[in-house]
Amino acid sequence: MQTILGANGQIGEELARELKRNFTSDIRIVSREAKKVNDTDEAFSADLSAREKAVEAVKGSERAYFTLGLPISSDLWEQQFPLILRNVIEACKINGTKLVFFDNTYMYPQDNRLLTEETIFDPIGRKGKVRQEMAEMVLKEMQSGELEAVICRAPEFYGPGKTQSITNTLIFNNIKEGKKLKVPLSDNKKRSLIWTPDASRATALIGNAPDAFGQTWHLPVDKSHPTYKQFIALAADIYGKELKYSVVPKFVFKIGARFNQRVKELQELLPRYEHDNVFDDTKFRKRFPEFKVTSYKQGIEQIKNGQSAVQK
Repeated sequence: MQTILGANGQIGEELARELKRNFTSDIRIVSREAKKVNDTDEAFSADLSAREKAVEAVKGSERAYFTLGLPISSDLWEQQFPLILRNVIEACKINGTKLVFFDNTYMYPQDNRLLTEETIFDPIGRKGKVRQEMAEMVLKEMQSGELEAVICRAPEFYGPGKTQSITNTLIFNNIKEGKKLKVPLSDNKKRSLIWTPDASRATALIGNAPDAFGQTWHLPVDKSHPTYKQFIALAADIYGKELKYSVVPKFVFKIGARFNQRVKELQELLPRYEHDNVFDDTKFRKRFPEFKVTSYKQGIEQIKNGQSAVQK
């Protein structure tokens, strides 16, 4: 059995589909209010902040995928994320289960340097420090040899369905609503965005490759690393219409943070929009050369088609 912990977000749902498609029909879906993704799934509702529930959720699993997300709240992250991960690690050790930890880049430096699996952790804000703590928990277990685990790390998302990200919010949601697009801080810095179904497909591949464990892997991205200016120009071509946008300066976000909690929570991520933010996936491409990465053109076309279907 393979178990997905936090399975009803975009990554977890896509992961369940991919596991069913290519690896196994014996899948357990775990979340607070678990719902099957595939007809053959087992749904298991559990609060993983309770240790005994985590042990029960993982029981009988060969692999457990940690794809759990929490609302963007520093207080909540500090209170819940390390506790839940600690419980999951203990549950995996008790049950002899391999852990596949889906990670983000919040703990990385937010400057011009190329991001590789060897990049040091140098977080700016509270959420980045939480993600550093979590990654280091998994790394410590790997190094001790007490837990067979692997880290799958993804940069900022863009994608279909329930995908949540700054790019989806400021670009694609605004296209859908006929509003002027917004770009944070700069439109001429290179960016790496990952197509959410690619992130899930790659995580399934790594999770089912025995030789991948005991390591950190950067998940694959389109290597063109466009600026927002180039990305919006590509979207305008695909949508077949002019897409006007404005660059939102830092002081506007600072003012907005006084009145909007979500904007306040995003403050610590803003520095990465002032610099090139390029994510290197060379290691993955060498190990899994057959993996086909979704191009930005293909991804934007799918978002457009999905929006059109919803509007009909």
